[in-house]
Amino acid sequence: MTEQTIDNSAWAGAQPALSVLIPFKGDDPVRLLAALEGEGASGAEIVLLDDGSAQAALTSRVSEQIARMRLPARLVTLERNEGRSRGRNRLVRHARARSLLFLDSDMLPDSARFLGDWLALVATEDPPVAFGGFSLAQVQARPDQALHCAMASHAETLGAEDRRKAPEKHLFTSNLLVRRDVFEAEAFDERFTGWGWEDVEWGMRVARRWPILHVDNPATHLGLDTARVIAAKYEQSAANFARVVDAHLDVVRTYPSYRAARLLKLAPLRRLWRPLLKAYALIEGAPVKSRAFAMRLYRAALYAEAV
Repeated sequence: MTEQTIDNSAWAGAQPALSVLIPFKGDDPVRLLAALEGEGASGAEIVLLDDGSAQAALTSRVSEQIARMRLPARLVTLERNEGRSRGRNRLVRHARARSLLFLDSDMLPDSARFLGDWLALVATEDPPVAFGGFSLAQVQARPDQALHCAMASHAETLGAEDRRKAPEKHLFTSNLLVRRDVFEAEAFDERFTGWGWEDVEWGMRVARRWPILHVDNPATHLGLDTARVIAAKYEQSAANFARVVDAHLDVVRTYPSYRAARLLKLAPLRRLWRPLLKAYALIEGAPVKSRAFAMRLYRAALYAEAV
């Protein structure tokens, strides 16, 4: 696929210890870039991938931002979207450091020492894989994002101590450090398409060969979705979940989502009542806890087709 690159003046000749890899499609990463630059850390470079946004104004804003930065920065632009796994693999090919930090474009560091703490960890421990976690600390959720906020608070914004109980499960590309030799041995599986599970599946493969370190160096996930978008993502993810089940049944069978899917597979008339779960989860006036339960049950009913 044809790509175009734009480098800032600091890019040439830099020898970074850490490459920060930021994919985006339609989202504006300028606020994140400003936060990383404002920290004043040295030793890192930024590589961005515009994965087919096809928005000239967005390209212009990002280009202007990296031109102002002292951190070495490169923008890679694709004409067409190539997907989450392929895009992240492409980012690694542009990176120059031994350690790679995958950071989603809708994240915002919770600490003014965010990059500095990652660089210090690289210098002192050189971990094969580490996940810093994410939070909702800086989110001001709109009413139509209340469901996502509740679901993320329940299951995803965990501290390092809780994440260590299932290291490969609580591993997302939103704030993920990977050593280059590990990634060269285990890249993201490009057969995954759409949304979901490619990062968890990668974690399952990696955990068989290397330890996964969980630390508390979180960033806020600003990009909360509406209930309708959450449902659409779950619908996309069913095929990816099936691929994970086929490849890693020994691991995924311990997950609540798998156990729930197995139970619902036994339920009669699933395709008749499943849409009712979705319909209830989309009702903004209903209690959020019951909506969240309905949405999780809807996901399990979708996944029942794969188990």
